[in-house]
Amino acid sequence: MNDTSLAGRPIYSHLGADPDLGDLVVEFVEELPTRVAALEAEARGGNWPQVARIAHQLKGAVGSYGFDALTPYARDLEVAVKDGQEAASVLRMVGELIEACRRVQPGVPNAQAQERSNPS
Repeated sequence: MNDTSLAGRPIYSHLGADPDLGDLVVEFVEELPTRVAALEAEARGGNWPQVARIAHQLKGAVGSYGFDALTPYARDLEVAVKDGQEAASVLRMVGELIEACRRVQPGVPNAQAQERSNPS
């Protein structure tokens, strides 16, 4: 999956500014590196059932916490593993999901920075 609209950019939750859910989004972002590390370790070890399980869990979690842009990465990885795609292809998808997860940010984007990157 190559979504050039997200390439290298921080990824924010659409729930980040929600007064009731914002703190939960922050907690999710803080624990996301643990999930990423588990995914990376299972992929390195070739434990494809665990890779599929983690991808499935991430698919639900990222959507629940408002990081909808990550859902296709996790979904495609889960499907690839379940369909028995070649290890090289699965590992590429793992890398794409991990890279996207590492760009996840709590809160909301800085309005001034957003204006500079998207001039009217």
